[in-house]
Amino acid sequence: MIRTAWAILLLALAWPAWAQPAAQCPPLLQRSFDRLQDDKPQSLCQYAGKVLLVVNTASYCGFTPQYQGLEALHAKYAPRGLVVMGFPSNDFSQEPGSSEQIADLCFNTYGVKFPMFAKSSVVGPKANPLFVDLTQATGMAPAWNFQKYLVDRQGRPVASYGSRVTPSDAALVAAIEKALAQSR
Repeated sequence: MIRTAWAILLLALAWPAWAQPAAQCPPLLQRSFDRLQDDKPQSLCQYAGKVLLVVNTASYCGFTPQYQGLEALHAKYAPRGLVVMGFPSNDFSQEPGSSEQIADLCFNTYGVKFPMFAKSSVVGPKANPLFVDLTQATGMAPAWNFQKYLVDRQGRPVASYGSRVTPSDAALVAAIEKALAQSR
């Protein structure tokens, strides 16, 4: 009996975040995307309860240097619960490369450590379902690369920021800090 109780306790402690029941995962996050560096599927439910900054990215864009600012935001606020998430897209003809090429640029050129996902469409009929939901919730589809969507701890999109809004923009940083201050 005691062994069974210990086994159940150990299993509960070791249960991965991606395997959380759907009831604890907001609808927006109830989907999986392949990770950029190895194409392994990753459930977004592992980010339930976090504040998310979801960004469509591209390697050959005038806004590509924003990777540095996004990484700085991620590094500064990750301990408080922020997760920056990058979704490369060639919808604006500035991300022609393979996953390997994109990963090389992100990780080796810009030092990106935040989660990056495999290239997908973010606008139009083939848009990935996360961006479809973000667009519907905010009324703002990506008009270009580096559109940013802020999602609160409950998995609700709360704001959208265009490409020209840099990661260090005072209004964006204030909105992130406000979202982080709110409890689950």
